Amino acid sequence: MSSLNKGQRGGARQTEAEKKSLREQMGALKNLPKFFRLIWETSKAMTIGNLLLRVVKAAIPLSMLYIGKLIIDEVIRLIDVTGERDLSYLWLLVAAELGLAVLSELTNRGITLLDSLLGDLFSNKTSVALIEHAATLDLAQFEDATFYDKLERARRQTLTRVVLMSQLLAQLQDTLTIGFLAVGLVAFNPWLIVILLIAVIPSFLGETHFNERTYSLSRSWTPERRELDYLRYIGASDETAKEIKTFNLSGFIASRFRQLSDRYFQLNKNLIVRRALWGSALSAIGTLSYYAAYVFILYRTVTGAISVGDLTFLAGSFSSMRGLLQGIMMRFSQIAESALYLQDLFDFLELKPQITPPANPLLVPRPIQQGFTFENVGFKYTNSEKWAVRHLTFHLRAGEKLALVGENGAGKTTLVKLLARLYEPTEGRILLDGINLREYDLNDLRHQVGIIFQDYVRFQMSASDNIAIGQISDISNKDRIQGSAQKSLADTVISRLPDGYEQVLGKRFAKGVELSGGEWQKVALARAYMRDAQLLILDEPTSALDARAEHEVFLRFSELIAGKTAVLISHRFSTVRMADRILFLEQGQLKELGSHEELLAQGGKYAELFTLQAKGYL
Repeated sequence: MSSLNKGQRGGARQTEAEKKSLREQMGALKNLPKFFRLIWETSKAMTIGNLLLRVVKAAIPLSMLYIGKLIIDEVIRLIDVTGERDLSYLWLLVAAELGLAVLSELTNRGITLLDSLLGDLFSNKTSVALIEHAATLDLAQFEDATFYDKLERARRQTLTRVVLMSQLLAQLQDTLTIGFLAVGLVAFNPWLIVILLIAVIPSFLGETHFNERTYSLSRSWTPERRELDYLRYIGASDETAKEIKTFNLSGFIASRFRQLSDRYFQLNKNLIVRRALWGSALSAIGTLSYYAAYVFILYRTVTGAISVGDLTFLAGSFSSMRGLLQGIMMRFSQIAESALYLQDLFDFLELKPQITPPANPLLVPRPIQQGFTFENVGFKYTNSEKWAVRHLTFHLRAGEKLALVGENGAGKTTLVKLLARLYEPTEGRILLDGINLREYDLNDLRHQVGIIFQDYVRFQMSASDNIAIGQISDISNKDRIQGSAQKSLADTVISRLPDGYEQVLGKRFAKGVELSGGEWQKVALARAYMRDAQLLILDEPTSALDARAEHEVFLRFSELIAGKTAVLISHRFSTVRMADRILFLEQGQLKELGSHEELLAQGGKYAELFTLQAKGYL
């Protein structure tokens, strides 16, 4: 289905999402106490300091207005004085106003400083929480598109919710300021408060309505935004540049991006235009209300009911309160919108893995005595009706080297992921030394399994760090890192690098050096040797090597892991024949199992494919 059709579906979802009620939006405010707790836990001292500064700042506007009133009344009184005038009280008032102005500036600077520092710490804290929580979730969850939408929305919140923190604290400050100013207006005439509310409520309701629409559009377009980000990335990336140029894909990618982005632009433009039109009309109502109150205050002044100083105080108070109330209500609407987005972060952090440790977990036997047993094991991926593997029943003996063979899609990688308990069987069970794999401590089990996949990650880090990833607790153990590199022959690659083991690999960062596919694989293989594991799994990590080089790597691997259990996956039959036994998979089911000689003697599918591959080398 084309991206444009996806965009049309996104528009339909947005129409459905627009049905969200004001009550639902206000209900999202329940996230704010939890959000405040996160801020408090980030830095108690900075949070207290910020709040104290804002309380002081909230009291300054009323003090400034009242001193301004006293100054004007004093000036008018002095004008009417005949003879020598005593200006000491006037200068005292001016000095007090100056002091408040300086205090206001200092508190502003302090608030900005603490907002910035606290915001950075909060962003870092939530980012760490996101990374740590993602690590607890299952691999199967990461392979689900719905999960990725949640992850994408949560990831955005780690950066954008810093603004929400400042908004909430500013809301508290302005509310206190209004409380102080309201005392003066109520004392003069309570109806001014009523007029004030009429001036700001229409705009507040309008903003709330359109914030709902904005959130609905943004949420419903999460999959399409991810696609836009992906198209933007592959359209200008060092990893895709060769294919883009060779197949002349730039026009195709740009056209696809343009269709999807234009669709989103049109939906967003309609929303923005309607918001601007309604906002202008509702703001006009507020302006008329404000000037009605202003005329009333002027009339009371010219009739002598209040002094000119009172006029400046009341007009200033009314104007300030109108601005503050409007700001509070607009900000309240933004906070309610942000609280809806904040729910995305909390929803993600509340996701639970399906693979969980038992109440009383067992440690993996040291050493493993019997090995692993599959009993009628089957597995289906999420939202799939097809079995990836099924009816798997076999025994992997302790210390045995088992090779997995089969065509692409036969289920080899799925099998080893089940063995490492990255997946949970949909049916059947896996035993380790006669005990269900589910009974063992999950972290201890994975510590005892070293696995290198075909699609291993090329970390844009130093060569030393790339190897240490295999046993990250030994990242400072240079001898072990270098020993692992020697075993995988990565030392011959690293010795040619300008900075040796400290050389940054990849071209993402300055002075980074890119390696060939075969060189990267040797570095990745070194990770397996770093792992002090009882079960080692190599899932076609040597596919970029030629047949002779791969054979040498596996031969060396077999010699270096003597006494340990190993699972090898390779398409080259000349390599897998060195395994103790070979398990042949076909369409997710065990087709044949035995040694190389036994399978050849059977004359089955393995023998057929081995003969065909052997002819290719003649």
